[in-house]
Amino acid sequence: MAETTAIGLHNLRPAQDSSAVPKRKGRGPGSGTGKTAGRGHKGQRARKSGNVRPGFEGGQMPLVRRLPKRGFTNPFKVRSQVVNLRDLATLPAEDVTPAALLEAGLVSRSDRPVKLLGMGEATRAYVVKDCAVSAGARGKIERAGGRIEP
Repeated sequence: MAETTAIGLHNLRPAQDSSAVPKRKGRGPGSGTGKTAGRGHKGQRARKSGNVRPGFEGGQMPLVRRLPKRGFTNPFKVRSQVVNLRDLATLPAEDVTPAALLEAGLVSRSDRPVKLLGMGEATRAYVVKDCAVSAGARGKIERAGGRIEP
């Protein structure tokens, strides 16, 4: 039977073939990457600062600047998490709050607002708190005997 030893800092080893010794470039002709250090002769990429930023086209007007600007991005847009009425059937209680929806797995983030949409039917009388509600969902919830609280 093989003897087991406790693992400690003194006997840790990397997994086989997981670590490689880096190539030592520019260290003489015997190394295989001597003299030009694998960069070839002259040219932009042979220089010490030869790798240019992404999108640089050698001085030609870059594509991103040649194309026209289009549209507008609203920095104040509020991205809501949407939940449909048909999904509320999986909730154990009648109270619909962002915390209850998060616990049930119907929303994934607690830092974003929640909006109820009217796809499906309200099967019970739900009490909705702290959620935005579409006009269609509001009508269906109120017809089922529920209410929306601010």
